[in-house]
Amino acid sequence: MDLNQVTVPCTDYDASVDFYKTLGLRQIVHSPPRYARFETPSGATFSIHRAAADACSAATVVYFEVEDLDESVSSLRGKGLEFHSGPQDESWLWREARIRDPAGNEICIYHAGENRRNPPWRVAGEDAE
Repeated sequence: MDLNQVTVPCTDYDASVDFYKTLGLRQIVHSPPRYARFETPSGATFSIHRAAADACSAATVVYFEVEDLDESVSSLRGKGLEFHSGPQDESWLWREARIRDPAGNEICIYHAGENRRNPPWRVAGEDAE
C-alpha cells in the first residue's frame, strides 16, 4: 500500500488555493469553488475540499519537508505568510515551523533528514523498513 494523497477541508477556496501555491505547491486540478489538487516536487499530491467551518479540525497536522527550513520560512514570511512557531529544533530530532492555512488546518514545515525515516528509536524487526 502507498499513500496517494491527503485532502483537508477548506472554507475559503480562493484563499486556500493562494496559500498552498504560496507554499510552493503546483496546482494540478482546479474545480472551484469546491476542490483543488496540488503536487509537490516529489510527485506526492495534496488537495483541498470545500467544507463547513465546523468540519475543519485543529487536531490534524500536515507535514511538508524542505531541505533548508530557515531559508524556506524566511522566504515564505517575505511573501506575507505568518508562522505561529519556529523554526526550532524539537526533541524528536526534527527542525520545525508551524503555520495555519486559511481554514485553520495546522501545517508543519520541517526538515528531518535521515531522522524522518530512521530515528534512533525506530522499531527494529522484520516488519520495519
